[in-house]
Amino acid sequence: MGRKNTDKIVFHQIPVLDAGAKGVSVAKAPDGKVIFIPNVVPGDVVDVQTFKKRKAYYEGKAVKFHEFSEHRIEPICEHFGACGGCKWQNMKYSQQLYYKQNEVKNHLQRIGKVELPEFETILGSEKQFFYRNKMEFSFSNSRWLTEKEIESTEDLGNRNALGFHIPKMWDKILDINKCHLQEDPSNAIRNEIRAFANEHNLTFFNPREHSGLLRTFMIRTASTGEIMVLIQFFEEDKNNRELILDHLYEKFPQITSLQYVVNSKQNDTIYDQNVKLYKGRDYILEEMEGLKFSINAKSFYQTNSDQAFELYKITRDFAGLSGDETVYDLYTGTGTIAQFVAKKAKKVIGVESVPEAILDAKANAERNNISNCVFFVGDMKVVFNEAFIAQHGKPDVIITDPPRDGMHKDVIEQILKIAPKKVVYVSCNSATQARDLALMDEKYKVTRVRPVDMFPQTHHVENVVLLELR
Repeated sequence: MGRKNTDKIVFHQIPVLDAGAKGVSVAKAPDGKVIFIPNVVPGDVVDVQTFKKRKAYYEGKAVKFHEFSEHRIEPICEHFGACGGCKWQNMKYSQQLYYKQNEVKNHLQRIGKVELPEFETILGSEKQFFYRNKMEFSFSNSRWLTEKEIESTEDLGNRNALGFHIPKMWDKILDINKCHLQEDPSNAIRNEIRAFANEHNLTFFNPREHSGLLRTFMIRTASTGEIMVLIQFFEEDKNNRELILDHLYEKFPQITSLQYVVNSKQNDTIYDQNVKLYKGRDYILEEMEGLKFSINAKSFYQTNSDQAFELYKITRDFAGLSGDETVYDLYTGTGTIAQFVAKKAKKVIGVESVPEAILDAKANAERNNISNCVFFVGDMKVVFNEAFIAQHGKPDVIITDPPRDGMHKDVIEQILKIAPKKVVYVSCNSATQARDLALMDEKYKVTRVRPVDMFPQTHHVENVVLLELR
């Protein structure tokens, strides 16, 4: 009984001090513990009701505002607060950049503990909305209800939803009317699918019972204007499947690639599924500095195309290539960075563990008439060995863009062993990047650092670091 009461403390007139990890803000409780609070902005003064108490911190929500921060702005999205996507939409963009730059600095100093140069200013994104080229939405027959709807005695009618998962609730979907992350016709296509499905009584997925026809929907757009739509069905129902796909293609003739998946397994990931082409071609083309990249349903491609271009330019600039270098591009993905730097290098070797990504990379290099790029499939810590280096030559420059977990210690060890003159380290997680920089500190000095904002309205930030041999 007592436990429940301690969980529900209300703290009065608490100043919000900082923007913390994962997009929540941070304040201090009167007892000195940290409080994590969502949907507030540093500078707000609030009453906080706690709903979780731990040894070192509380989690709570603002129940009353006494003062509003000067950095606060009105969110433009009707779904802000319920949707967990754009947690910083209520904060001025200049302030978002300030906190992102700060986070990178803190990680590199606190975790890395290495000598650092003066940071270059974070590169903000020209587009602060409608910047994503890929969105995924889920169908559900039991949409998330607002508190007002729950308290209402009226019949809520159709509970179907097509939208996003509510944070920390795997079975609840928020029905999305207008999302500000992807350019049109993204919203129009999604809203049309939902309206058509409701009108024709097509069943929406029930995640608890594992039943229903419509499961997920993905849309990819490219700066070339090409569009890919993929609908994932939970079961095969040829008539209804063709009904909705035909309608979509008729209504939006600008769709370049219309595909589908029938997936009745427990999870809805498509990477191990057979993607079927229904209309058009099975890829769309993205273009960057005259290079064309084909993107299929399973391709990994940076989700902000415009800002990816800026990120790659910074990476190439940090590499400082003259045309004589052998460059290794580790974790190459579909080879975008490799091909982007190829014209300034003698030879580029890309390595990636996902076989489909390497097939894409090879096809793209051929499409772009790039003959000085070679690509290999394999687990980095296994492939990147003495024999591999003996075969392909010692790199002058290594570019590495690992996943969130950072580089495997064996890969770092190998880099230290072969000691290229420069390493350009691109990271989407400056905490693991900082850990890796500390491991490389015996031989490498950090000479340049520049964060890049790929995801406005969120706490995510990329960071590019140049390491040079001591």
